[in-house]
Amino acid sequence: MPAPHVLILGGTTEARRLAEALTGTPWRVTTSLAGRVAAPRALPGAVRVGGFGGTDGLTAWLRAHHVAALVDATHPFAATMSFHAAGAAAAAGVPLLALRRPGWTRAPGDDWHDAASLDEAASLLPALGTRVFLTTGRTGLAAFTGHPGLWFLVRAVDPPEPPLPARAEVLLDRGPFTLEGERALLARHRVDLLVTKDSGGAATAPKLTAAREAGIPVVVVRRPPVPGGVPEAADPADALDWLAALAP
Repeated sequence: MPAPHVLILGGTTEARRLAEALTGTPWRVTTSLAGRVAAPRALPGAVRVGGFGGTDGLTAWLRAHHVAALVDATHPFAATMSFHAAGAAAAAGVPLLALRRPGWTRAPGDDWHDAASLDEAASLLPALGTRVFLTTGRTGLAAFTGHPGLWFLVRAVDPPEPPLPARAEVLLDRGPFTLEGERALLARHRVDLLVTKDSGGAATAPKLTAAREAGIPVVVVRRPPVPGGVPEAADPADALDWLAALAP
């Protein structure tokens, strides 16, 4: 009997850890990456890079490769792919699990300002600070180009897509980050405002602690809506339990 095939829609730490944990189990693993990171970390099992061509393309791939389980472990802000996954899983009759890390929660002393989008986040900046640490990723930076009087430190894994704010310094770096390092970075660049997406997880959370300690306000972009009715796991261990229940 061939090994059951699980497709992990990846690109996150949780996806990589799940693929690693499935090594030596009855499951045959394929991890799909969108291809937005130029040099992704090595993964066990098979790896495919690039889109599927929407819901129909993913449905066809699930059927052609005899996928027995689909795990959506994409980034919390990759909402379009999550909707494609829900539609394709339903069409192909494949069980679907969403592996989503919990969002961050406020701590005493936090000065957080919620925003529903990058555009709304940008509109809040002039009233909050002048030297902005921007950690929203390499795309969508055009939303921040309307404030020539502000200075931005843009941190991303790969070079960000233009246009960028007129006064911007780019810092290419990949987490996990340390609290000591984030403290030093904020002080070195005289940052007085942090902008981030609510990505959750521990790898990039130290910046929030460093901002709280320094009394720096934080603009937090809320997560987009996700498909309803999809079972969720908060960590790879829960996802392993779900897959173990499906394995023949």
